[in-house]
Amino acid sequence: MNATVTDVTCADVAILGGGLAGLSLAIQLKQRDPATAVVVLERNAHPVHEGAFKVGESTVEIGAHYFAEVLGLREHLETEQIRKFGFRFFFSEGREDIDRCTELGVSELLPTPSWQLDRGRFENFLGEQARALGVDFRDGAVVRGVDIDTQAAPHVIRYDRGGEAQSIAARWLVDASGRAGLLKRKLELAKPNQHDANAVWWRVEGTIDPDDWSDDADWLQRCTPPERWRSTNHMCGPGYWFWLIPLASGAHSLGIVCDAKMHPLETMNTHAKAMAWLREHQPRVARALDQDKHPLQDFAFLRHFSYGCKQVFSGDRWALTGEAGLFLDPFYSPGSDFIAISNTYICDLIGRDRAGTPFAPYAEIYQQLYFSFYDNMLPLYQDQYPLLGDAQVTPVKVIWDYTFYWALLAPVFFARRQCDVATLGRLRPQFARGSQLNAAIQRLVREWGERNLAAGQPDAAGAGQGAPDAGLLDQRMLDQYKIDWFYEMNRALGDVLDDEAFVQRIGDNVARMDALAREVLARARQQHPGIGDHGLAAMLDGDAPVCAQLMPQWYAAAA
Repeated sequence: MNATVTDVTCADVAILGGGLAGLSLAIQLKQRDPATAVVVLERNAHPVHEGAFKVGESTVEIGAHYFAEVLGLREHLETEQIRKFGFRFFFSEGREDIDRCTELGVSELLPTPSWQLDRGRFENFLGEQARALGVDFRDGAVVRGVDIDTQAAPHVIRYDRGGEAQSIAARWLVDASGRAGLLKRKLELAKPNQHDANAVWWRVEGTIDPDDWSDDADWLQRCTPPERWRSTNHMCGPGYWFWLIPLASGAHSLGIVCDAKMHPLETMNTHAKAMAWLREHQPRVARALDQDKHPLQDFAFLRHFSYGCKQVFSGDRWALTGEAGLFLDPFYSPGSDFIAISNTYICDLIGRDRAGTPFAPYAEIYQQLYFSFYDNMLPLYQDQYPLLGDAQVTPVKVIWDYTFYWALLAPVFFARRQCDVATLGRLRPQFARGSQLNAAIQRLVREWGERNLAAGQPDAAGAGQGAPDAGLLDQRMLDQYKIDWFYEMNRALGDVLDDEAFVQRIGDNVARMDALAREVLARARQQHPGIGDHGLAAMLDGDAPVCAQLMPQWYAAAA
């Protein structure tokens, strides 16, 4: 049937894509200024199904705070989603005896919450909230074309809905279309990076509970409450990690994420192949999934999932948010963090424009800041997957990575200072030092892991898989909850500080990063005297003695 043209809708903001990024942006815009006319075009018809819908189900502190506190959706998260029991890592390559493997995680909940999101349930809720606020949310709408205006005229979006060709004229256009990247393709903004990784994932019915895999009372009682299933569980090995994420609808999300060179996608790009891969690399997980009580719900894969973008905010009144712009890696679950950050910048730009104040210079400033977050986090992933089987170095890296995140990125967002250009300008030296320290530490731990592997260290990638007592760290619970300063950094994210106290807090956090970096370098040199310092010695005043003991006692004893 031929489509017929109907009337043109006029809007202040048109958002392409009504998923997590687009709907949360629409809600944020309406909460900031209820008079803003917002139209959202979403390809999927609502309500969407729960369970097997979209990945990206795990949140961390920035994204969780955005949904709970900035958007005010905490009640839904507490009652309709699952409170996450932190990240948990098992160094379990080739192992059946999960209760005898090194385990890294928290024994109790940390103070700052995060949640596991059933994306279907959450996006249905976001759609209802958006409409209740007056957002013109049009589901079942397929965008056919976009005309960008670089002067003062509105942008024009053409789309089909219900067999009719329709159009929208909007002053602002935001692409939240995910990997479809409608504006990115039109404006040729795609930018590859050097992080070459792939992923496959699927959902099954029922809950996969690691606590069911042991009857060791001591092991089961390590966690309070004894509910490891609520964690984002990572089953780690050389070049890969396997996720287990519970969903409130009663399904479980599963996925393999791997270095493309070490584990080619062709070895796991069907469900049958993925299960065969699991039987080799994570046999205890495979045995649990082979039971009839976990029917398959879906299966998908993605090659080369990580990418950047040449531009995300424009003085010509357009922007990209979420995966329509850039994406790093699912490890540490940063996807919703970047949605929170980009949406907040976009709201500020639109607010400035609606107030009649210059906004184009801020588009450039915010883009520089946004790209700096991306550039500083990319080294956490790039060329680091071979480390994931090393039960000695990976816990050190994880502690460092959390510290970097809680020291700089998360406090800025929690304090709602990401658009405070004056304060961020004052903090430029601290952020620059944090960035330099992070880059050097990432190089150091990569070499440390390579040296462990070359030396045949018992805890290096893939070793220690035979007898239950093999490996220095085997059978240990590396409990992050009991690291006092680590716990306090997490708790302190919620502190309300004035400008001077906030600047002091960031300075103190960077000082802690200095001390931790010094100790990590000392530990690496203790094991490998010839290891490179990767510029750390110069940054840390040469061979000055370690002044703080920040590495946890369980690591000191094992190392």
